[in-house]
Amino acid sequence: MPLSFTWQEIMQTIRMLQVENLDIRTITIGISLRDCAGKDLSSMQARIEEKIKRYAGRLVEVAGQLERELGIPIINKRIAVTPIAFLVEDLDKDDTLAIAQTLDKAGAEVGVDFVGGFSALVHKGFTRGDRQLILGIPQALATTERVCASVNVASTKSGINMDAVGLMGRIIKETAKLTADRDGIGCAKLVVFSNAPEDNPFMAGAFHGVGEPEAAINVGVSGPGVIRRAVEEEPDADLGALAEKIKKMAFKITRMGELVGREASQRLGIPFGIVDLSLAPTPAVGDSVADILEAMGLERCGTHGSTAALALLNDAVKKGGAMASSYVGGLSGAFIPVSEDAGMVRAAEAGTLTVDKLEAMTSVCSVGLDMIAIPGDTPAETIAAIIADEAAIGVINRKTTAVRLIPAPGKKAGDRVEFGGLLGQAPVMPINQAGAATFIHRGGRIPAPIQALTN
Repeated sequence: MPLSFTWQEIMQTIRMLQVENLDIRTITIGISLRDCAGKDLSSMQARIEEKIKRYAGRLVEVAGQLERELGIPIINKRIAVTPIAFLVEDLDKDDTLAIAQTLDKAGAEVGVDFVGGFSALVHKGFTRGDRQLILGIPQALATTERVCASVNVASTKSGINMDAVGLMGRIIKETAKLTADRDGIGCAKLVVFSNAPEDNPFMAGAFHGVGEPEAAINVGVSGPGVIRRAVEEEPDADLGALAEKIKKMAFKITRMGELVGREASQRLGIPFGIVDLSLAPTPAVGDSVADILEAMGLERCGTHGSTAALALLNDAVKKGGAMASSYVGGLSGAFIPVSEDAGMVRAAEAGTLTVDKLEAMTSVCSVGLDMIAIPGDTPAETIAAIIADEAAIGVINRKTTAVRLIPAPGKKAGDRVEFGGLLGQAPVMPINQAGAATFIHRGGRIPAPIQALTN
């Protein structure tokens, strides 16, 4: 039986697309590279390049077709591959750099925006390949355009690998140093995770996990502008009614993602994976998660009540989205990256939004402390301590959390960094000046938490 629509519904959809910045944030092809492993570097590079071109060669073309036929903007086309650390056990640090450059070259040839998966999973310990890859991250991010890296340092089942946390503090500092001429932009392509999902379509943390098929199509939607408008239309509604309104709008947003994902899957001959329910902001005015919180009644994002408002938003989006798709995965929650969200930038400049408040807000949303510029002279141990705090929130609450910090070289609190495009611009935010070096230098592994005594 054909579906029918009212003119109000049609006009609402047009308004969502043309005025409220609704779009598909990304179509991401996940590709397994496990069959590309080997001891000979050059033959491995050739197999990786051939396989990426074979699976992703038509991605940009198909995305363009869907944009024209459906009238839905698709902002980014991306590739996520098997964590490269799985392939390099017999190689050294310089060889991992060569593989990063192969990923970058293949990504450029098929025309995608990013290639994720220069990654390692070390939540319980390192293999030789893990360590070689991590040591190669700064050079890899400094000498490539599209490659993104991630390292999972903790999980609820295994606890927090504090040796990895300490190492990542030094890797982030080195990455910032090697990209100092661009405000440390290399760090914008590096995420440190706890409980990393294996089907996440969002960068910089995307990779194609071990439980995934040979290839899969994953879709990430956007939509903060749509939710903000819905909230503004209900100035007198109580919070229960507001949650219901957000839930209904999240359903519509997610259905659009499901449609695009299934069409792309059919045309590319690659299985449909998941829709990620995340609300992902952009630097565009009005496309801000912070604006949604302020539309609920907060004078400025970051003030008291912000965590509760964000919890309501996150839960309502998940409930509405879960009704719209049978295959939901990835991160699925509201993103609160500072530089990519004009409202967050405004709140940080006003001083209502601090790193400590952002940390509290990450306990109720995805993904974590994201795209935050901090003073360039911040010690590596302090960065590691911030990672440890965020990992602890993820481990104890059985959720994904992450850290994407940019210690901006030569900059101090109150200065600005400019990255351009979706990465945006932001003030350098102050952090706690008391040290944590002795704590970080202890190393070892913080044990997994007990699951029965939950208070």
